[in-house]
Amino acid sequence: MNKKIFISTGEVSGDLHGSLLSKALFDEAKKKSIDLEICGLGGETMRKEGVKILQNTTSISAIGIWEALPLIIPTIIIQKRFYKLLKKYPPDCLILIDYMGPNIKIGTKLKKSKTKIPIFYYIAPQEWAWRVGNNTTTNLINFSDKIFAIFKKEAAFYKKRGGNVLWVGHPMIDLTKKLPLKKDARNNLKLRPDQNILLLMPASRPQELKYILPTFMLAAKKLQQKYPSLIVYIPSCRKVFDERFRKALRKYQVKGKVISQKDNGRLKPYIYSLTKIALCKSGTVNMELALHGIPQIVGYKVSRVTAFIAKRILNFKVKFISPVNLLVNKLIIPEFVQRDFDAKKIFHKSCKLLETKSEKIKINKGYALLKKELGEEGVVQRAAEEIINSIV
Repeated sequence: MNKKIFISTGEVSGDLHGSLLSKALFDEAKKKSIDLEICGLGGETMRKEGVKILQNTTSISAIGIWEALPLIIPTIIIQKRFYKLLKKYPPDCLILIDYMGPNIKIGTKLKKSKTKIPIFYYIAPQEWAWRVGNNTTTNLINFSDKIFAIFKKEAAFYKKRGGNVLWVGHPMIDLTKKLPLKKDARNNLKLRPDQNILLLMPASRPQELKYILPTFMLAAKKLQQKYPSLIVYIPSCRKVFDERFRKALRKYQVKGKVISQKDNGRLKPYIYSLTKIALCKSGTVNMELALHGIPQIVGYKVSRVTAFIAKRILNFKVKFISPVNLLVNKLIIPEFVQRDFDAKKIFHKSCKLLETKSEKIKINKGYALLKKELGEEGVVQRAAEEIINSIV
């Protein structure tokens, strides 16, 4: 039996989740003696799992109106090509992963056409957490045959509005394994017994290099001056960022190391094992650090134009920017956004987290609450099994 699945996703996190789901889909297909082909929009991580990438979309990503302007035309061109392929070679189903703007357009257009392709949405927009304008939702419910929710609140949100929803849990649960012993980590990373890691995770999108990286670097410099045994590690999720990160280390005179994308997977457990504190942008990485019990500070900033349009014109509202805080509806990890995104503030809060026992206890209690919201292991496999069963 031959089956074909198309996947549409973008950005680094979408590529990761697409790769995990693709691997699970291939595994499920093999169990049922199905010859499965997966094609789509994504990146190198998906390609390594056997997906035929029609267009690499990891570099076509931005948050913000102003920042996204240069990407509008390339995105439209890719969407048109992908839509034509969908109509010309209809797959047995289409899986939309995150990548809200392009995926909403693809799903809407496909549902209006006469091409009857089942549409599954995996990792839906976090509409349960943020609202825009008059509180209307995207039309995701109208075009999705099934929504695979990764959060309980997400499942409840879409079910209440008439969506066909299955709560599978958060994929990061499947990736969270016990970290290696500190002694083994030091040996692998060639660090002295007194050295620990200050982890910087500032960017997965080009504009984040401009708006987030410099502030984190200034904070890191101040932290190293106070705690000389801290070594900065910056895992790079995109090859084109490597040299930018190295230049930033030199410019701000920060003692540290850039971990290339090809070494990330192998070295990440050792890095996490020795991380005293992480300074990171908001996103999936916050969940990953939380599940490993790593103290973190989240920061984010966009251009003034984007901030003004979002607040004054679009009436964009969100209580927290980190999914960790959003899920429990409580400030577990410190957040510094826009005007508050300041190196001195981040430095002082970092010192508190490093030195004050009560601050660490508060974060750990919050992390324990978070874990209860994320489901049990086997998340990706549950989603894959449901998808394969629906197309056979």
